[in-house]
Amino acid sequence: MEGTAELTDIITITRRLGEESRENPASKYPEILADLSPERLRELGEGYLESTRIQRSDTPHFIDKMPNNFQHIGLIHLILPNAKIIDARRHPMACCFSGFKQLFARGQAFTYSLEDIGKYYRDYVILMDHWDQVLPGRVLRVQYEDMVADTENQIRRLLDYCGLEFEEQCLRFYETERAIRTPSAEQVRQPIYQQGLEQWRNFEKHLGPLKEARGPVMERYPID
Repeated sequence: MEGTAELTDIITITRRLGEESRENPASKYPEILADLSPERLRELGEGYLESTRIQRSDTPHFIDKMPNNFQHIGLIHLILPNAKIIDARRHPMACCFSGFKQLFARGQAFTYSLEDIGKYYRDYVILMDHWDQVLPGRVLRVQYEDMVADTENQIRRLLDYCGLEFEEQCLRFYETERAIRTPSAEQVRQPIYQQGLEQWRNFEKHLGPLKEARGPVMERYPID
């Protein structure tokens, strides 16, 4: 299994399918998915594998960790039927606070407002509920807190879903020598630790807009 980066290839496909233009400002995506032939879907999948080749070696499995891909699980399901889709979910307050304090190089503009990031998380949960309903069993949900508390068993569960054998090196991920080009670069250079689980509580009195914007998702956490 090879780690790559937060690849933009899926998002590029959605933009091409949308065919937005000055004459036709309304995107055809995702409605257009219902009209695509099996041949066209296969072509899109093969195109994704080819365009991402520059980001990886010849290993049989690789990871595309673009967080915004959750919006396009329907597309991924259709063009990459063998893909394993994992929803790594964290406590709403912890997740949103982590995004809010991170300065992204580009994109992710919703993270610069407590209200906006709270609404984004709420919409993410609603959309994942939809995928669970229309594609039952297609997505494996991994709770971050469970991964921290019971790392080996959670890794074994994840690898079993992916059809991969457990290796001791999976527990020593921080020893990797490959380049990390995402905001998580610092975290993956050290073992899993618990100190950051509730870091947001140190700033709780300032997070009122976030609490209000997230809606009822807090009462639903954790979500099976």
